[in-house]
Amino acid sequence: MADPVIRSLPLSGVHGGSSTVRLEAAPPAERISLRARPEDVAALSGALALDLPVKPKTSASANGRMALWLGPDEWLVIGEEETGLIQAAKNSGVLHSAVDISHRNTAILVSGPGAAAAINTGCPQDLSLAAFPVGACSRTVFGKVEIVLLRTAEDAFRVEVWRSFSDYAFGLLSEGARDAAV
Repeated sequence: MADPVIRSLPLSGVHGGSSTVRLEAAPPAERISLRARPEDVAALSGALALDLPVKPKTSASANGRMALWLGPDEWLVIGEEETGLIQAAKNSGVLHSAVDISHRNTAILVSGPGAAAAINTGCPQDLSLAAFPVGACSRTVFGKVEIVLLRTAEDAFRVEVWRSFSDYAFGLLSEGARDAAV
């Protein structure tokens, strides 16, 4: 039997920013795109050991996992390590769709007092704390690419992006970080 394919991590070792913004690649993570009916959310939450959020623009975290609400029946679930998200969902015993997207996505961590300004160089969303508080998330655009944005702290964000667009997103964030420092 052949050895399993080991994928290189996009943005491995890349970092950047400015005097007001820090940019770094997030560590590898397990990710699933999860779709389910409203009546099956409780069973999936129990199986995942994480309450799936049911309100727009919200997220939840527990046991090294995060769930980001993307739509009335859709979540992005992220595990810090290989935690068996697909198998956990399967153990729920309810109808759902869980697709492993671990190697499709990567994440860029953006932090510092200029983080929101750096992201706003390519994202039209209002990132003020009043409109986008800690824990808020949304699928949005950044420049020419789709991202999923999560506010992890008052001055920190997680930008989930398809790995094929990660160089572009990191470059645009780098430009935004320089602008935010001025």
